Amino acid sequence: MASIEKRQTKDGKIIFRVKVRLKGFPEQNASFERLTDARRWAQHTESAIREGRHFKTTEAKRRTLGEMIDRYIKDILPDKPKNKKNRTLHLNWWKTEIGQYSLAETTPALIAEHRDKLAKDEMKKKKGTRSPSTVIRYMAALSHAYTIAVKEWGWLDDSPMRKVTKPKEPRGRVRFLSDEERPRLLAACKESDSPYLYITAVLALSTGGRRMEILGLHWQDVDLIRGIITLHETKNGERRILPLAGHALKLMKEHSKIRHVNCSLVFPGKNFKKPIDVRTPWENALKRADITNFKWHDLRHSCASYLAMNGASLAEIAEILGHKTLQMVKRYAHLSDAHTSKVVARMNEKIFGA
Repeated sequence: MASIEKRQTKDGKIIFRVKVRLKGFPEQNASFERLTDARRWAQHTESAIREGRHFKTTEAKRRTLGEMIDRYIKDILPDKPKNKKNRTLHLNWWKTEIGQYSLAETTPALIAEHRDKLAKDEMKKKKGTRSPSTVIRYMAALSHAYTIAVKEWGWLDDSPMRKVTKPKEPRGRVRFLSDEERPRLLAACKESDSPYLYITAVLALSTGGRRMEILGLHWQDVDLIRGIITLHETKNGERRILPLAGHALKLMKEHSKIRHVNCSLVFPGKNFKKPIDVRTPWENALKRADITNFKWHDLRHSCASYLAMNGASLAEIAEILGHKTLQMVKRYAHLSDAHTSKVVARMNEKIFGA
């Protein structure tokens, strides 16, 4: 039989404590914030016990979600330095919200409830909501912690995240410079007080490199003879090559003649210890060029768009941009209509004749 007890926590929150007792079986306990969830869990658990289906392990009842998060941050995150700061932030949000629950009590329904709260959190700067992409990143951090707890620590039999639906992400942004905008923006960058704004913008446009991939370059990673830049630290964790050609290669050769002594950075800041910050010069250049709704990252989109319009396949674009799958570059597919049409025309000519 199941019993439900209403309790109030130290911080004033109301929870419903459920106990399921059946003769010959261990007692099962869980806590919920909603009475309907408590009743649903009690009914499901009673049925599972009577039918001989597996229920929560002792370890899952003994460990809390907060314990799992603390161990993950201590033991796992140090091996992921690139994501450590954001993942710690995301995981600590979950710990604050539901860290007091045991792993046996953190049901998909409880996580889904706080997923929705996360999306509407008033602490978010923009309009009091978090974007679907941000919510997905918070969920991904928790999901990986659960995966480790299941596979390596044996604290659970399965992750509840498998039953929690992710919010749908909006379509990827595709904003690229038109043939009229491009010369205006490059001219404005060339006029900038920043000595590196023009060359870094040209590199972003011609190679598709991300902002910090370009600004954080060291001379030992630049091979002007072969015309390549080697990126050792990338977003997806894999080494990537950026080809240097044409105007970008010429600018880099000229720039290499004025290297700063005892500084390996290609684009150093004032103290020669950190890369230059081009945010303010960039914003000023956009205003001078009268270009709106355009971000630095859109230079990367522009590079991909130009590649698509000049006949590059999605696989080639993905390789240049450093994407592991074609999903991320499908947003550029509509720009390669002419290339696609030629492929279909060649196929038709071969099977049907000229």
